[in-house]
Amino acid sequence: MTHLLAALRKDFLLQWRTRAQAIAVYAFGASALLLFSFAVGPVAATLREHAAGFLWLGLLLSSTLTLAESFHAEAEQHALEGLLLLPVAPAALYYAKALANAAALSLMGAALIPVMVILYDAATPRVPALLGIVLLGSAGLSAPGTLYAAMTSQARARQTLLPLLLFPLVVPVLLAAVKATSLIIHGDPMGQIRSWSLLLVCFNVIHWSLCGLLFERVVED
Repeated sequence: MTHLLAALRKDFLLQWRTRAQAIAVYAFGASALLLFSFAVGPVAATLREHAAGFLWLGLLLSSTLTLAESFHAEAEQHALEGLLLLPVAPAALYYAKALANAAALSLMGAALIPVMVILYDAATPRVPALLGIVLLGSAGLSAPGTLYAAMTSQARARQTLLPLLLFPLVVPVLLAAVKATSLIIHGDPMGQIRSWSLLLVCFNVIHWSLCGLLFERVVED
């Protein structure tokens, strides 16, 4: 636990030092939502209908930039190899990085919600529930995304290769997150949010456990 907290502190410190990059990624996500609204047109009902899908599409596109650069500092001067030589379990390094990425994506998703409300007229009184879905969805993107980011960190075209590996795997996360978000915005008379939230929880449990086990083999190869 001490090693995990130390690694987590290191990752949060790295994110704080590169906060200008995080602001740029957020601007990219907000710009994507703006462009999507232009594609739909000025009809308020149509904009509101597509708000959930465009929110998660914007967060997904932004997440690829965040995840692709998450191992940038470690890749420089072979710092990752140096970390693996320390008496620390590789799983601790993975979970620290994944938690830091999940926190960054959650903050970005929460910050994109006001943009969605303004552009798509998608105000909802159930903000805590929406933030909960953003947290679960961000964790679902972060678990496999961190593993693939480590796998592609040494590749020259990592920002192109990472989406090709990640997007097919996170389809269940996007499906469940979009459906749950849409139900929060438009209402849930049939009580379906719990089922979609449970799908997100199950995905997170499986991939956070499996990716932690596979991380050592990935970085050693």
